[in-house]
Amino acid sequence: MITFGSKPVTLEGTPIKTGDTFPSFKALDADFNEVEPMSKSGKTIVLAVPSIDTPVCSLELGKFLHFMNGKPEVRVISVSQDLPFALARWNRDHENDRIETLSNFHLEDFSTKTGTKMKENGLLCRAAFVVDENGKIIYDEYVSEVANEPDYVALLEAAGLQ
Repeated sequence: MITFGSKPVTLEGTPIKTGDTFPSFKALDADFNEVEPMSKSGKTIVLAVPSIDTPVCSLELGKFLHFMNGKPEVRVISVSQDLPFALARWNRDHENDRIETLSNFHLEDFSTKTGTKMKENGLLCRAAFVVDENGKIIYDEYVSEVANEPDYVALLEAAGLQ
């Protein structure tokens, strides 16, 4: 069960799990370009966050900027319902050149294929996935309380970074 502010929420779309092939999806980047990030191969961490403008989401992505410093062998993608304007501002303010920040707001392809959209508020839940070089999910976590951070130790261990 997933909660938002201790209240249960309903996730829309199709949940994915370890062992599944991570679905190809389309989203908008911070410049409003439609991209298909999973068309690139390589080990990838995919993060679903409610909004980059909230303290927990910004903290989470800031930690990944730190974790991934000097580790170009693993890509990090963050997807939220934010408008590309907010993503561009966060990227600029945090000197982000490492995390691919993407918006699900227009196409909603990511949330449909990963079961991450909360019906009650239209935001994405907090989730984390590690995808291997062959596109298989080797770690999945739908964080039980959206206000909490993911299990960084388990996530980084699955990605081979611990």
